[in-house]
Amino acid sequence: MGGVLADELQARIAAPPYDAAAMDGYAVCGPGPWTLHGRVLAGQEHDLVLSPGQAVEVATGARVPEGTTAVLPYEHARRNADVLAGDIAPGRHVRRRGEETPEGAVVLPAGTVITPAVLGLAASLAHDRLPVYRPRVRAVVSGDELVDEGVPSPGAVRDAIGPMLPGLVAAGGGVLTTLHRIPDGLDALTAQLAAEGDESVLVVCGASSVGPADYLRGALVELGAEVLVDGVHCRPGHPQLLAQLAGGRHSRRVVVGLPGNPGAALAASLTLLLPLLCAMTGRAETAPGRITRCRLDGEVTVHEHDTRLVAVEVLADRARPVGHDRPASLRGAAAADAVAVVPPRWAGDDVELLWLPV
Repeated sequence: MGGVLADELQARIAAPPYDAAAMDGYAVCGPGPWTLHGRVLAGQEHDLVLSPGQAVEVATGARVPEGTTAVLPYEHARRNADVLAGDIAPGRHVRRRGEETPEGAVVLPAGTVITPAVLGLAASLAHDRLPVYRPRVRAVVSGDELVDEGVPSPGAVRDAIGPMLPGLVAAGGGVLTTLHRIPDGLDALTAQLAAEGDESVLVVCGASSVGPADYLRGALVELGAEVLVDGVHCRPGHPQLLAQLAGGRHSRRVVVGLPGNPGAALAASLTLLLPLLCAMTGRAETAPGRITRCRLDGEVTVHEHDTRLVAVEVLADRARPVGHDRPASLRGAAAADAVAVVPPRWAGDDVELLWLPV
C-alpha cells in the first residue's frame, strides 16, 4: 500500500475466470419453456451440460453449465414444479470468461501508485506479491532536550518531528523502518549513519544547522560523504541538507538533514524529503486534480532575500494564510491544506502550492 508498481500489472487469470451467473435465478439453454435439472451454488464444482429446453437453478457468481445461453432471474420466471417459463434475451445476465479482462492482459502500467483498489484488482487477478518501488527509510532524531511521552520537565520539549515522519515518508511512497532517538554528540550520530541496514534513505532530525550541538556535517565528513545541498534560501526550513554516503556498503544511501524546529522540519520535508522519495519511486509530487498555483489573499510579510513558505487554506482557486507558521510551531500546518511558496519581493501574482500530506 502506497508503493509504486515497478513493473506492469498483468492478469494471471481471465476476469471473470469462468462463465458466471450475474443474477440469482436459472441458467437456461435456448428458448423456453425449460425443464429444471438441479442447482449450482457459487464455488461448487460440476460438469453439467445443458441441452436446449433445459435449465439449472443458479446463485450469483456460480459457474453456469456449458450450453447456458442466459440466466433467467427469479423475478422474471414462472415456475410450475420443474417446468419454467419466462422471457429472456440470449446472453442476458451471464458474465462470460475474460469479458472484463483476458488472461495475460496488461491492466496497469509500471509507475502506478498502489491504492486499495489496486490491491483488490491484483488479488482478483491471482497475484500474491507485487514488485514495487518503496524506499526504506531510517530516521535519527537527536537532541538532549527531547522526550517522547508525558509532560516535559523545565528545559525539555516533546519530540514533535518523530510522530510526523511515518506519514511524511509514506506520502512520498516510502516506509519508515526504524526511528532512533539519540543524545547530541558526534560519536552517537556518526555511529547511526554508519550502522548496518538495508535502508536507502537516512533522515537526521535536529543536527543540520550550525549551532554548537549540530553535528551532522562533522559526521558526514568522517564518513567521506558528498554534500549535495547545504542550506536553502527558504523560511522556515533553511538549514536542510542532502548528502550521499561514499564508498563501501553505504554507497547507495542518501542522507536528508532536517532542522530541529518542527515547523521548519515539515517545510524541509516538503521541499527536500518528499521530492527525493517521489523521484526514487517515479510518482507525481502532486496528486491528480489538485491545483499547483493560485491567488494568495490576505496579508503576507515578504522576505527580502529568501522564499517564504506560508501555511494556507485553499478555497477553490484561492489560498488564504492561516497564521501560526513560525519555525517552531505546527499549529498553522495542522490547520492548513497546503504551503504557499512566496518568492522574495513578491508582487502579488500567483504562487506555487505545496500540498500537505493527509
